[in-house]
Amino acid sequence: MGESEGPRHGVEGRHNEPADERLDQLIKIALSDTDPDGPVRWQVITVLRERGDVEAFALARRLCASEATPERVLGADILGELGRGRPFMDRTLPVLRCLAASETDPRVLYAVLLAFGHLRDRRALPSVIELAEHTHPTVRYGAAYALPHVMGDPPDPAGVAALHRLAGDSDDDVADWASLGLTLGGGRSAADAVTGGEGDDVGGQILDP
Repeated sequence: MGESEGPRHGVEGRHNEPADERLDQLIKIALSDTDPDGPVRWQVITVLRERGDVEAFALARRLCASEATPERVLGADILGELGRGRPFMDRTLPVLRCLAASETDPRVLYAVLLAFGHLRDRRALPSVIELAEHTHPTVRYGAAYALPHVMGDPPDPAGVAALHRLAGDSDDDVADWASLGLTLGGGRSAADAVTGGEGDDVGGQILDP
């Protein structure tokens, strides 16, 4: 119990510090949790999501340009969750699409794909389709998750075709997730089916490639 109280104090207990120092401290706390689905890490992301201001967005964008892989992963995770109502959507998508096109680390690409899925914007579809052909199964798994979210309504034929290809993937987890997306017709994602429509708030924790 003491361990759970410590991180909570670390995330919420510094309100008298200058804003930039508070944000930097939050990032240090998040990075100290090396589990991508760790509770401390996602508590910090939740704090930033609720904060939802331009400073938090700028911080996430800066993390996405970091040379350190864990920072880029964290930056993508924050951008996928930042702000109720997605106030920075038009500024977030170019950052994520740039990462999708230039990144080589599967962990970062997976985070980018989860962010695309959370944002649910059809403009991400070309990036997701391209990553659906990636050689690493974790990236393809992320694409199988993201595609039903970004194919639009009615679903884009190119997105449906990509999901069909993933349904025949050599990796069973990829194939299963894509098949579930096809079963739901692209209008409701597999994550929604598992979580009852709360897929945006689980931080990717239901996905376990």
